[in-house]
Amino acid sequence: MVEKTKNIEKSVKDSEVSEKSWLTTLLLLIFLGGFHRAYVGKIGTCLLYLITFGGLGIWWLIDLITLLSGSFTDKSGKFVKERPFKY
Repeated sequence: MVEKTKNIEKSVKDSEVSEKSWLTTLLLLIFLGGFHRAYVGKIGTCLLYLITFGGLGIWWLIDLITLLSGSFTDKSGKFVKERPFKY
């Protein structure tokens, strides 16, 4: 019974994780500024990000911290986190 509960909890957690790559999002954030937001589907905030130069660096720092901590979400609210490789 306990193992069945763990499997259910795991499937719910997996459904909350975005299909978008954490590493790709991080690299886009570091090297191309606001394009990481377009990659995860947030087109409107991507445009604002580019117009304001990442909120003069403040928004860039906030996005970096949220991405590294696993709190950054895609357009549908799923967390952009590292996923183990599926073989």
